Amino acid sequence: MSIDQLQDIAQAMVAPGKGIIAIDESTTTCKKRFDGVGVECTEENRRAYREMLLSTPSLGEHVSGAILYDETLRQAQKDGTSFVKLMEKQGILPGIKVDKGTSPLAGFPGELVTEGLDGLRDRLKEYARIGAKFAKWRAVITIGEDSPSGTCIEANCHALARYAALCQEQGIVPMVEPEVLMDGDHDIDVCYDVTEATLRSLFGALYEQNVMLEGTILKASMVISGKTCSEQASVEEVAEYTLRCLKSAVPASLPGIVFLSGGQSDEAATAHLNAMNQMGNNPWPLSFSYGRAMQQAALKLWAQDMQANYAAAQRTVAQRAKDNGLAALGKWSRAA
Repeated sequence: MSIDQLQDIAQAMVAPGKGIIAIDESTTTCKKRFDGVGVECTEENRRAYREMLLSTPSLGEHVSGAILYDETLRQAQKDGTSFVKLMEKQGILPGIKVDKGTSPLAGFPGELVTEGLDGLRDRLKEYARIGAKFAKWRAVITIGEDSPSGTCIEANCHALARYAALCQEQGIVPMVEPEVLMDGDHDIDVCYDVTEATLRSLFGALYEQNVMLEGTILKASMVISGKTCSEQASVEEVAEYTLRCLKSAVPASLPGIVFLSGGQSDEAATAHLNAMNQMGNNPWPLSFSYGRAMQQAALKLWAQDMQANYAAAQRTVAQRAKDNGLAALGKWSRAA
């Protein structure tokens, strides 16, 4: 696939007023979510839940793509129509999570590195054959008293860059996700410094691995106060700090940036995205790639009665998509 084709896919992922829904929870993570709402985590229940999400009427109006788990990419609706075909009918690009999760970084207690490069080329070939147009790899950066170390940042960014190069080799747009966790009592200034250092390392690594930025999407965490920080930054401060950090470290040639919600409330994630877009004059489109902030309210409804609440759960998904689509244009308000 040419760089022009990769670029076309990347641009479609951040089309005006559209973003990504992340439904790539592993079976283990899905079980935790289902346990929280009293649903048995069987393969059929996982399939039925993802069908409810992906078959939401008019979902494609505000959702450009969906990140899937390996199991989900291979599944189908109850009538036998594959999820890939269902998404194509909605104009939604199929994506796939390809990392294998985090492991302790040897020699650096408390720090993590994402694994999954072994065998990735062959897995990507299969995913491309099934219909995946983009992929996602998540790195985890933890802020602590003596962390993150430079080694942790470098190791994770190198893996992200190798993954991205392998994706483009197979005609798949890589979404690179270096998540700086909200966990901790650090203030927004510390988050800024760590996020900037991580992004600078990431784009240096992408350059070294000959990754074409025009065919790459950044999934970024916002610059935000730690969850247990005594002084929480305002919506405007989060927007200002995040934009300043991105402009200092992210090349303008990138087709777009999507944000993860990272444990924020549904409304906070939308409000922060909206504020950034209202500030305007950004080198790249800014949109969303939310998981829990898109799903959680609908999951609770669906879990109460999978049949009776089916349509209501879908309306909730559609409303969250609309809210975040408006925020990607800087046109969201709490009354919208």
